[in-house]
Amino acid sequence: MPLFTSAPRSICLLRLSAIGDVCHAVAMVQAIQKQWPSTKITWIMGKIEAQLLNDLPNIEVIIFDKKTGFKGMKSIWKQLSDRKFDALLHMQLALRASALTVGIKAKHKVGFNRKRAKEGQWLFTNKKIPDTVSLHVLDSFFEFAYYLGINKATPTWNIPLSDSDISFAQNISSSGKPLFVISPAASKDERNWLTERYAAIADYVIEKGFEVVLCGSPTPREITLGHNILDLMQHSAINLIGKTSLKQLTATLKQAKIVLAPDSGPAHIATTQNTPVIGLYGHSNPLRTGPYLSQDNVVSAYKKHVQLQHNKPISELPWSARAKGEHIMKDISLEQVINVIDHLD
Repeated sequence: MPLFTSAPRSICLLRLSAIGDVCHAVAMVQAIQKQWPSTKITWIMGKIEAQLLNDLPNIEVIIFDKKTGFKGMKSIWKQLSDRKFDALLHMQLALRASALTVGIKAKHKVGFNRKRAKEGQWLFTNKKIPDTVSLHVLDSFFEFAYYLGINKATPTWNIPLSDSDISFAQNISSSGKPLFVISPAASKDERNWLTERYAAIADYVIEKGFEVVLCGSPTPREITLGHNILDLMQHSAINLIGKTSLKQLTATLKQAKIVLAPDSGPAHIATTQNTPVIGLYGHSNPLRTGPYLSQDNVVSAYKKHVQLQHNKPISELPWSARAKGEHIMKDISLEQVINVIDHLD
């Protein structure tokens, strides 16, 4: 039986981070809105993530900056002190997020099944979704909606973009050529593809008639990576690394014909804009964390390495098993990526 047989009055969603995961959660929460438009939804999310999602239609966004620690938690508890939600969807496994739920009043606190919960999350919830079989993170998020009583739905996204954001993306290039966006940096350097191979692919697609745009955050390591790629290229590319807001980045990914990225937030932002993504994966299972609408475009070295490291077939490994090592991404060849590009083009 679903938790609700009619629309609840209010739901609180707790998913603080990261960019890719909150993009998955957007599709889930907007499926709830479509079936239950009268339900008031409050979403507690991280500071960076709110830069992308703070204007989602008909959703109250409350920002939790993890740097504020317990003081920040108390501030949120005070802000919500006069409210009791019909349900709290606790969709973050970290202990910090679980601690935050303590001061949020809700009749039902819904979390992951104990088989998938980590860091004691099951201790902070009184309802558990039954799901233990869905592979992709987005599908596991949708199980929260189904548990509430939402009908099965195909994921769709509506992330608002302003006219100025759209204009920014439309004016990146005056050449009229289709954009091939490379977002080269993952959250850790070992998950990046080889710099010289990014450069070689950039030159290859330029010769095919694309305009190449490099995108990324303003962190020093990403800025350095972008410069290193440009230094190795034979042709010129537009370098927007560190020069866009998250909204401008989203508009740029929407404008692109193809996006190339490792396991990173921009791959999932591009998915929300229905842009084909060539995902480069080695450390995490792309069937679990890959670009949801572009699984056929993924180039992966994950299966080989995770089975070698754990000495088990992939079917016997935990849902979240990872491969480790700085050498893994070199097993993704230029030829493999070129084959996918030629298929998409």
